[in-house]
Amino acid sequence: MSNDMGHSRKQADAVSARTQTDVAAFLAAGTVEPSRVTLRAITAGDQDEFLDLTAASVDLHGPRMSYPTTPAEFDAFLARFDHVTMQGLLICLRESGAIAGTVNLNSIIRGRFQNASLGYAAFSPTAGRGYMTEGLRQVIGYAFEHLRLHRLEAQIQPGNHASLKLVQRLGFRYEGTSPDLLFIAGAWRDHECWALTNAMVAPGPWPAHPTQPAH
Repeated sequence: MSNDMGHSRKQADAVSARTQTDVAAFLAAGTVEPSRVTLRAITAGDQDEFLDLTAASVDLHGPRMSYPTTPAEFDAFLARFDHVTMQGLLICLRESGAIAGTVNLNSIIRGRFQNASLGYAAFSPTAGRGYMTEGLRQVIGYAFEHLRLHRLEAQIQPGNHASLKLVQRLGFRYEGTSPDLLFIAGAWRDHECWALTNAMVAPGPWPAHPTQPAH
């Protein structure tokens, strides 16, 4: 391993540790309903399992998703997460610790927006068993209760029926379609916008994040 790669991994692990501290605090608060899965931050040590799962899930993900397939790509994937504007999470089976899915909180914006964009994917060995629904419920709780976000959004291609059914089960509302929103698989693709606010989950009151203006 080169010195640069070693330094990058140390930085990634430092960021992961910050995220894991927040996730652990949320889970310790005792508001999570009993579940077959749990959350944790992604780390450099997850490389081999993550790459194996990505390779096994090519047919499941198709051209809609692009996840790391090599160690170098995995390092670049980890480097995106800075804890403040992006966080990388894993949904893991409670009994075995095996990774069932990955969730990114992307584009975290504070101030008057208090919003994040969700990116997520199941992996083939455990897909179709409801683990992503249970895991994303925990992510929603973490985002609203611990990170004090107001809104989560998911941008989904109209043909991604499994993902559309997933957000509908979780209570997201349809807010419209954006033509040519994201460049995926060689073309600009339309995406439906689905969103969830903390008030849609529970009436509150929800404590405001320190960055939220008073007026």
